Amino acid sequence: MGSTQFGNFHNFCRDSTLPICNLFSESPTQRRAGSALEGAGFGGCALTGINLSNGRNLSNLGSILLCGIAILVTIFLLWRSDRKQAAVGRREFQLFLIGYIIISICEIFTVGGFLLERKVRLGFTAAHLGAIVATIWVLFLNGIVGYQLVDDGTTLSLGLILVSGIAFFVGTGYIALDTAFSYTNTFKSSLTGDNRNIGLYVLYQLWPLICLAGFFLLETVLVLRVLGERKPMLYLLGAALLFAIGQIFQYVISTHICQGTNGKIDGALFETLFTLLSVVMIWVFWSSITEDDWPMPVSGESTYT
Repeated sequence: MGSTQFGNFHNFCRDSTLPICNLFSESPTQRRAGSALEGAGFGGCALTGINLSNGRNLSNLGSILLCGIAILVTIFLLWRSDRKQAAVGRREFQLFLIGYIIISICEIFTVGGFLLERKVRLGFTAAHLGAIVATIWVLFLNGIVGYQLVDDGTTLSLGLILVSGIAFFVGTGYIALDTAFSYTNTFKSSLTGDNRNIGLYVLYQLWPLICLAGFFLLETVLVLRVLGERKPMLYLLGAALLFAIGQIFQYVISTHICQGTNGKIDGALFETLFTLLSVVMIWVFWSSITEDDWPMPVSGESTYT
């Protein structure tokens, strides 16, 4: 794979504002006094945002504000979910919402560029990457919960989701920290050049796409074949479309927005907005299929909490 772009992050970081880019030497986060090489940038449009005193800048105020809104909205959805006492997978879906809150908190300091000391920002970056991977995995497991293979809301169901989610969080976070601080020098070569890091590429770029595709496939089968309904599919397709639009802003349009605004904003702002709208639409979808007493493929009595 040495002659391919698989595993490389340099071009992504050149054209987009991704949290993972904080780990690499070209990132302003990695700038150290007396170094002419580190923190020099990836060669694309630099997101400068708002200039502050002493040469400092707040790179993405829009993302910071939207993340604050996302946290408040998600707390409201948690409260609304808690009121749906008989909803299938209520506790499991709340775990997904909690994961999204953690992502939004981390994003304030990673993509938002809220002023922090270098090592603290790198710590938030590792937590951000781990939270993204773990939360999307939890969402995928929520797609399985609806089939009632294991009674929802039970210790077994919640325990399996929590333990596996924590494993993804810790594993991804460790690789990110080892990359940033070179504890073992295993990923030191990824700090420069093409920023090739196969482990993080698979976990951060590919695995979430697989989980998302699996979630939408599972829910499509559940709605159309098991519940025999069509209306909830509008909400599910809406969530998928909103998420896709956010990714287009992040990976395709971002550099053009940055150049057009002289580095004041880029696609990260819109990616944050459309991801929030997608999460809200996923909640609407989940709420719609748990609103009534749908026929479920359950043998025996189910546990609804």
